[in-house]
Amino acid sequence: MSETNPSAVIVISSHVIRGSVGNRAAVFALETLGYPVWALPTVILPWHPGHGPSTRVPVSPDDFSSVIDDIIRAPWIGEVRAVLSGYLGNAAQAESIGRLVEVLRGRNPNLFYACDPVIGDAGGLYVPEETAIAIRDILLPLASLATPNRFELSWLCGTPLESNAALLEAALSLGPPRMLVTSAIPMMTGSIGNLYLSGNHALLAEHRQIDNPPNGAGDLLSALFLARLLEGLNEERALQLATASVFEIIARTRKRGADELTLEQDSQSMATPMAMVQMRRLMHPGQKRR
Repeated sequence: MSETNPSAVIVISSHVIRGSVGNRAAVFALETLGYPVWALPTVILPWHPGHGPSTRVPVSPDDFSSVIDDIIRAPWIGEVRAVLSGYLGNAAQAESIGRLVEVLRGRNPNLFYACDPVIGDAGGLYVPEETAIAIRDILLPLASLATPNRFELSWLCGTPLESNAALLEAALSLGPPRMLVTSAIPMMTGSIGNLYLSGNHALLAEHRQIDNPPNGAGDLLSALFLARLLEGLNEERALQLATASVFEIIARTRKRGADELTLEQDSQSMATPMAMVQMRRLMHPGQKRR
C-alpha cells in the first residue's frame, strides 16, 4: 500500500471474548466497509460487564506505552489514515494515545482522530474519575470528531443538558470541530435521536426507540460514522447512513432475541441500510451569535 494513499484505521478500545462491544464492534464495522484495521485492546474482558461480574485484564500503562511506541516506529505507519479510541483501561492510556495522535498528525496533518469518550451513561460514571478527566483534558482537545452520549457530554461540560439547544451549546463549547451526541432528545414521541454539530451543520437523526437494546450501539455508531466520513460523503448523508445501520442492526438483533448485536448476520445492514431515519436541520448555535 502506498503511503500517499493511506486507508488503515487504528482502533483502540476494549476487547471482549464473547460479544459485540468495543473493538469487536468497531473493527468489524470498519472492515466490513473496506478499511484495514490495526486493533489495539485497552482491556480484555470475557464479556460486557452488563452481563455480570468477570475477570478484568487491563493493559498496564507501561506495556500500553511500549506498544504505542512500536506502532509509531512501525514500517507500515504510512498506511494509517485515522485513529478511533473508545473505552480505556486506565487513565495513563490517554497520554499514550495522545502521543500517538500527535506524532501521526505531525507526519500527516490530515490524520483524522475520532474520540469516543466512553465514560458512563444515565446511571453515572462507570470508569474512575481519573480516567474520565484524562479523556477530557488530553484526548478531546486533539479530536477531529467526538461521539459522547448525552450523559457523557453533560459530565464533560459540567452542566445538565435538558434540551437539544443546550446539547448544541455544550457541543460547541467542548472544542472538537465535529460532535456527534447519541441519546439526544427526540422531537417525535417514541423515538431517539443522534445530534450532530460541525462548523456547517446542526442535524438531528431520529428513529424509533427500541427497548432494552444490546450494548455496543455507541461503539458501532462511532465506527460507522467515521467510515462514512472517510469515504468522502457529506456530513448529513454520513449521519443518515450510520444511524440507519445501527437502528436496523438493533432491530434485527432484538427480533432474533439475541443478547449481543448480531453483527455477523448483519453486514448488509452496515453496507446498505434500508431503515428509515428522520433527518432534521436545526438552528446552528453559531447563527444565534451573529
